[in-house]
Amino acid sequence: MKVLFATTNPAKVGKYKEELEKRGIELITIKDLDFKLDIDENGKNAIENAYIKAKAYYDATKIPAIGMDNNLFIKELPEDKQPGTHVRRINGKVLNDEEMIEYYTNLAKEYGGKLTAKWVYGMIFYNGKETKQFSWSKSDFYLMDKPCDKRLPGYPLDSLSVMPENNKYWLELTEEEKKSSKEVNNNDAVIEFIINSLDK
Repeated sequence: MKVLFATTNPAKVGKYKEELEKRGIELITIKDLDFKLDIDENGKNAIENAYIKAKAYYDATKIPAIGMDNNLFIKELPEDKQPGTHVRRINGKVLNDEEMIEYYTNLAKEYGGKLTAKWVYGMIFYNGKETKQFSWSKSDFYLMDKPCDKRLPGYPLDSLSVMPENNKYWLELTEEEKKSSKEVNNNDAVIEFIINSLDK
């Protein structure tokens, strides 16, 4: 079975592709289709933006589609300054990975060297007949004013993210440390959501 992941972010695809292939599900991407829609992601939250993406790509391809979006909330910032759905879009400009690292490290410096942050995710499965949704969040973590040396293309803020439980950057955790984290458990739940959506 084939499903389209409506994203250009390689890190998002990499999280789920291998496990889904083991279950007989081929995860194709916008890059595989060799075209990209110009979508106005004007939703109020992650679920709404995920729906906008999934529906747009299903309508264009007639392939069952998954849309995903993530919102960032920072404890120290007032409501009108929250990144929310605009994690990459700052002052009207879409930032690349390195620009994001620079922007958020400078923001952390303004607040004493670290920010307390939380990711909230939304995922939509859409096949033209039904819509299924799933949302989850990542435990609080710190965004630091100095990045580690490692980079994960598509997820630049992982280079700034420190886990409070062990005071280590996410990208410097051992595989064993990552496996015990809530994030990995979330990945399993997302894969089950995709499989169950396709089965029905």
